Parts: sequence; structure tokens; C-alpha cells
Amino acid sequence: MAFLQGIDIEVAAVLGSTMLPIREIVKMSRGAMIPLDCRQDDPTLLLVNQQPVAKGLIQVEGDRMSIEVTEILRAAR
Repeated sequence: MAFLQGIDIEVAAVLGSTMLPIREIVKMSRGAMIPLDCRQDDPTLLLVNQQPVAKGLIQVEGDRMSIEVTEILRAAR
């Protein structure tokens, strides 16, 4: 597996989304809450290099967050 070292990948977790006018974003201060279009227990989408690969649930233990993968998505052909 040494040949995999040095390969960069981008991993992102999509918790939800919202639409806000730029003027509202500019007025926000540190710690501002942004409402999302999902509930706390809704599945989270996991992206690798901007491609959806899995869905999962957010897990919180103390000050650490993780994603429990519950579904592997099929690759688009």
C-alpha cells in the first residue's frame, strides 16, 4: 500500500444547506447560528473528491465528532 502514500484526496461531510443573501452573511459575527434544511438525526452525505460515496450519522463523544457510515453509495456510470 506504499504506492498510495502521497495521494491527496478531499473528504467533505454535507450536514445540510441553506440559502442566505450575502448581506446577511456579511452581518454575521463569530458564533452565529445558520439554520439548515435538515434535522439533527438526518443522514449526512460523505463526499470524496466532490463525489458522493456514502451516507452516515453524526456521532458526538465529548468534544469529538465522527460519522458512522450507514450506507455505501453506488458509483454513477
